[in-house]
Amino acid sequence: MLGWPEIIGILVVVLVLFGAKKIPELAKGLGSGIKEFKKASREIQDDLQRAVEEEPPPPPRKPAPPAESVPQSGDAHKPSEPPKA
Repeated sequence: MLGWPEIIGILVVVLVLFGAKKIPELAKGLGSGIKEFKKASREIQDDLQRAVEEEPPPPPRKPAPPAESVPQSGDAHKPSEPPKA
């Protein structure tokens, strides 16, 4: 954890490196970046919450297997056609 002397030292170094005119611009950019980050994380949280609360979609039904040509009870007694020559 940083104490007061360390924080003051960091602020002095920043003031010397960037100058008094650039510090407000840097702070504004940092503030807007933090604001965008919070907004994006809030949107993600809301989306996750909505996904948890809504009912899951029904599972997809499997398609019926293709019908095979199985002789029905009436077809079993019919004579087959003779082969064509």
